[in-house]
Amino acid sequence: MKKIIWGVWILLTFLLAGYFGYKMFLANNKTEFLIGDATHGHHQIELACETCHTDAFGGGEVLQNACVDCHKDDLNESQDSHPAKKFTDPRNADLLETLDARYCVSCHTEHQKEQTREMGVTLPGDYCYHCHVDIGDERPSHKDLAFDSCATAGCHNYHDNRALYESFLTQHVDKEWLSDNARIKEADFATWLSPTDNKQSAFKEKIQAHPDIASEHFSHAHGKAGISCGACHSQEQEWLDKPGLAQCASCHENESQGFVEGKHGMRQSEKLSKVLSPLTPADAAPGLAFHQSAMNIEQGCNACHSSHSFDTKKAAAESCLVCHADEHSMAFDTSPHGVLWEKELAGDIAPGEGVSCATCHMPRVEVKEGEKVVMRVEHNQNWNLRPNEKMIRPVCMSCHSLAFSIDALADKKLIRNNFNGKPEVHIESMDWAIKRK
Repeated sequence: MKKIIWGVWILLTFLLAGYFGYKMFLANNKTEFLIGDATHGHHQIELACETCHTDAFGGGEVLQNACVDCHKDDLNESQDSHPAKKFTDPRNADLLETLDARYCVSCHTEHQKEQTREMGVTLPGDYCYHCHVDIGDERPSHKDLAFDSCATAGCHNYHDNRALYESFLTQHVDKEWLSDNARIKEADFATWLSPTDNKQSAFKEKIQAHPDIASEHFSHAHGKAGISCGACHSQEQEWLDKPGLAQCASCHENESQGFVEGKHGMRQSEKLSKVLSPLTPADAAPGLAFHQSAMNIEQGCNACHSSHSFDTKKAAAESCLVCHADEHSMAFDTSPHGVLWEKELAGDIAPGEGVSCATCHMPRVEVKEGEKVVMRVEHNQNWNLRPNEKMIRPVCMSCHSLAFSIDALADKKLIRNNFNGKPEVHIESMDWAIKRK
């Protein structure tokens, strides 16, 4: 009897070891190893464990390097107001005993859903308090504020505080809420392939077999610019039925780079594409609203830019609403922004005076290409979205005053109805800055 029990025990041990060994090293789905749900920002890569845990036996430095590897450009661009070097200063050694701010995981502890805040990151509510406990003594305006109110929209942003510095607040006092010359700058086109490329004739039979598609192509932007069918439908001189990100990136390098850094395209980055399929709305974090008819649409370039016509006007709003069904998105068409966008599409107002989804969430940015500075569309939606104060300088202030932008982004009701009206919330940060000055 004992031999049977031992035999069954050994068999079960080998079966379990084999199962978990397969799951760990061969299977793509590693759900069993999750110690808790990932945050919204990491939800779609939570099963690509090696993205963050690059060394199974590494400690804090391994995780820190993983954080910085993904977010270093964002931190540099934001002129990080709390860089790690600030806390390696010996004069701040006493603060590290309470909160070791040299490491991202001190505040952003992953797989702890109970601490996940509205902006999708894990963050303890009292993280500011430990270093700024005496702020009420230094500034009378802050005396009666709650210890967890520092990060309220319109007040302080730990990493990107560019729109909320006192000097910037006082510089923009008494501005009209809407600029008289509100207009979005036009984006420059990509550096096209040579119109004389020989890939057209190389695939002549393929092209002739689809005259309707060829006609559509040559009547839109790419065809008019002299880009042949074969310029996209080829890889190493072989015909490619479904061009992917690599073909788009051959002309649109900056846009493609931004795309794979944002939520829509991050699973198609060089590292993650080996273990994850392209994102669909079905893969998004729980609680986000999408149209049921769109749940299986893979988020590649063609999901927004229709194949062959590549209509940037359609991609700027209509394509967004194919998938997104949240209250903010569904209110777009009847919002002041949406009405302006319809007027621009109809030709009733000049290009740049309309406001689409992309105007705010994929704004135009200046990029240096060689000796030239060109205007490109930022395809990384994360760059200006969360926390939403990041949108103030590059987006909102293209048309609105700083005071209006701060209040609008703090008004949750106004955000839900897509800014249909004026803010009912007032953030006093600008008032306090003026009083101190």
